[in-house]
Amino acid sequence: MKLLLHCLLFRGMDAGFAERRFGIGRFISVGLMLMLVLRAGAAVHPVPLDKNTDPKKCLECHDDKAKHKFVHSAMEMGCLSCHEIRVNKDVTRVKLITATPVALCISCHADKKAADIKGMVHPPAVRDCLTCHDPHSSDNKNQLVKAESGDEKENLCLGCHKTGLHVSEKGSRHAALDMGCDTCHLTHKTGAEPTAENRFHLTKPAPALCVDCHDPKDAELAKAHNNQPFGTANCVQCHDPHQSDSPKLMVKFQHAPFEGNGCDTCHQPAKDGKVVLVQADVKALCVTCHDDVAKQIDSAKVPHPGAAGDCTDCHNPHASSQPGLPKTDAVSICLGCHSDIDDLRKKSVHHQPAFAQGCSTCHTAHGGDNEHLVRVKGNGLCLECHGPDSAPQKDEANHLLTIFNGTVRLPDDYYVKNKVAILPLRYGLGHPVEGHPVSDVMDPTNQSKVKTPLSCLSCHQPHASAQPDLLVKDQVNNMAFCDNCHKNRLNMNETVVPGK
Repeated sequence: MKLLLHCLLFRGMDAGFAERRFGIGRFISVGLMLMLVLRAGAAVHPVPLDKNTDPKKCLECHDDKAKHKFVHSAMEMGCLSCHEIRVNKDVTRVKLITATPVALCISCHADKKAADIKGMVHPPAVRDCLTCHDPHSSDNKNQLVKAESGDEKENLCLGCHKTGLHVSEKGSRHAALDMGCDTCHLTHKTGAEPTAENRFHLTKPAPALCVDCHDPKDAELAKAHNNQPFGTANCVQCHDPHQSDSPKLMVKFQHAPFEGNGCDTCHQPAKDGKVVLVQADVKALCVTCHDDVAKQIDSAKVPHPGAAGDCTDCHNPHASSQPGLPKTDAVSICLGCHSDIDDLRKKSVHHQPAFAQGCSTCHTAHGGDNEHLVRVKGNGLCLECHGPDSAPQKDEANHLLTIFNGTVRLPDDYYVKNKVAILPLRYGLGHPVEGHPVSDVMDPTNQSKVKTPLSCLSCHQPHASAQPDLLVKDQVNNMAFCDNCHKNRLNMNETVVPGK
């Protein structure tokens, strides 16, 4: 508020008058608009100027704007290539030639326009270029406001990312962090394909990125990998590229033989630089320990075609950052085949398990007894997390929670971090309002007959929506949505089946 009063006084307005004139609510709104104006550089200029002032005159006061090591090339075009002088009576203002800084930047840097880029864009690049860049000059390349290396106070990236700052006593930290984030990352790199290279803005994909520093022919590295060929392996399937709670940057979840250094359980000594297994093929090797999974695949009432191939089509045999050892991640591993679900990524609101935690939260990956391979029929699937009787079991040793009788493992902070809504249901009633049913409504004259079919999917989409609350057909959460079933607002108990 003090800043607002100061700004108003600077503009020649009596603050008391402004508050009396507009009221406190409108006074604050005016203040917010004013601060946006100031953000764009449209405050009253301390020196009167003519609207046709020579841009060189700006440097008489603002010569510091071009004194740093890296100067924005636009400076050579003159100040009025980005700013304009507005004179109203005896008041001079200097403002940007566009409404927002980002609009100005993309007028030259069109390749950075987030709306036209396919793939994951670095969030600050979507909103405001000035979060990271000085528009005039800087001592850092690309006119960054801070360097991409150094400690938390000096490193631009560490203003948002806390990577490598908090490593456990028994953990490990990648030395490359001290070389600077730009050693491995290009902030604006992206692409349509959801590869790790594009999603994480890498300079190049692994292992090419890793072997720039870690020579596969190094004797110590070869010994650490039991002389197995690893030069073409994806290093980040086993190692976290930043930090780990385990030595040697090992990822959180490891295959038991690998974790126990029992490589000879699955491998013979390498021959001619190639991996040699102890069994004839991958699947024969896996079922020596996982015959229960093989039986599940073969006996499933609803088979999963993807499970019919080699286990390593989906799983990393050594380690993974996620439970179940998915070869990529727990979402992408499925969307590579299920392109129809992948298309739903374009919608703005995602169901967290579908596009973050992993498809196997709700579906059985190896085959099952239910349509669409869901773990439980009907509402039981949703109520496992959202029902009043939801009771995830704690696996304190591994810092996990388990649901669906221990078949699904979640991070121990999953419910809190994702603000999982627990519905106040009682006797199948209570959502979205008190007394509203969430399952089939039976005919009061014949309890064996369904009067109104109803389930969670009657109102909600399981994967994504263009609107909050994941309502069907991307509808907005309002009375118009309720009118699909409740045609008579004077009697909300009078309902119809949607579409009939």
